[in-house]
Amino acid sequence: MNTILIQNGRVVDPDTKKDGVFDIFIEDGVIAEVGKKLEKEADRVIDAEGLTVLPGLVDLHVHLRDPGQEYKEDVVTGSEAAAHGGVTSLLAMPNTHPPMDSVNRIGYVVNKAKTQADVHVYQSSTITKGMKGEELVDFDAIAEYGVLGFTEDGKSVMNTDLLYQAMKKAKEHDLPIMEHCEDITMVRGGVMNEDENAERLGFPGISNTVEDVIVARDCVLAAETGTKLHLQHCSTAGSVRIIADVKKDGAPVTAEACPHHFILSSDDIPGDDANYKMNPPLRSKEDVAAIRRGIIDGTIDCISTDHAPHSEDEKKRGFRNSPFGIVGIETSAALTYTELVRTGDLTLMQMAEKMSYNPAKILGIPAGSLREGMPADIAVFDFEHPYTIDTKTFLSRGKNTPFAGREVYGAVKFTIVDGKVVWEARN
Repeated sequence: MNTILIQNGRVVDPDTKKDGVFDIFIEDGVIAEVGKKLEKEADRVIDAEGLTVLPGLVDLHVHLRDPGQEYKEDVVTGSEAAAHGGVTSLLAMPNTHPPMDSVNRIGYVVNKAKTQADVHVYQSSTITKGMKGEELVDFDAIAEYGVLGFTEDGKSVMNTDLLYQAMKKAKEHDLPIMEHCEDITMVRGGVMNEDENAERLGFPGISNTVEDVIVARDCVLAAETGTKLHLQHCSTAGSVRIIADVKKDGAPVTAEACPHHFILSSDDIPGDDANYKMNPPLRSKEDVAAIRRGIIDGTIDCISTDHAPHSEDEKKRGFRNSPFGIVGIETSAALTYTELVRTGDLTLMQMAEKMSYNPAKILGIPAGSLREGMPADIAVFDFEHPYTIDTKTFLSRGKNTPFAGREVYGAVKFTIVDGKVVWEARN
């Protein structure tokens, strides 16, 4: 029998609405008891005085690059990085090489994760075969295998009728379509937001319309079909307005935003530094403000990372020639706490809802809760003392972040998955 007793920590649980000093007793991988000053014998006692105990974070949007680009990341390093960031469950994106478009290919990641990953790794499927946007994958077989969603992340399905058919198939299995919203016909080689900063730096821009028109289209299809639609990495004020409107009408739509989109704008790009290049791009200050408002008022349900590791050499090629994407799974909690909770925009309970409880509900997994009987997936944070983001401490193979050197609050002290400590800070 394996037992852990977490004592004296501030427990914040969006499921039970507990917010206070409690002890948590873990037995055989399950939360057995939550209460005041529990008198329990345990194999290990963790003194969490001065620390905060949250349900382990659930990240809906992670690129593990496995198979095909393991030099950037793989299941093992990605899960280690997740644990370092307090993430106990993640959804891996399917745009690998080859893409995750069949049971056999999906089985590779699932089986590797079962034996080698520190955290729960769930897999998504592509919507079309080979991500070519021409023919649907075998929804029935893939859903039966156990994937938790379908997405072409990195692109949109441009054929509207094909996406309509995909939504109907996903609805049969009560699974979400998860959409990267980008009208590729309007990108025109853009590498950053279309604004005065793009003109100043001499780079081609990507307009807000590129995102907004696909958000609008997909919301219409979700309302028509009744299919659960999850909108990935929203970045524009227009997206927030559209999502708010369709939610009022009862459309089954949820949405996520990433820390870089509610913290940084194109004004923050210092020059030809591709650590600031991501897709969607860093938008205007007005868009940043709208994304923040959407998170605060509940229009945006989740905070995810779009963790996208690349090699240092790839990111040294500048805005025009480097791949899109930044890493984020090891810094998302600290950035969110520092920029939204310490500022008074969110409560800590709301942060836990956005980063744990809500994403768990969207995926339909047993996570995001510190209720007795739930799996013991727990993250213990120090929100009282600042630290500086240092890429040398990252466990991800990717170091590509615009937040290096930034002072934040929210170091992870312990990450526990199924009652096992998978990350422990050295000090």
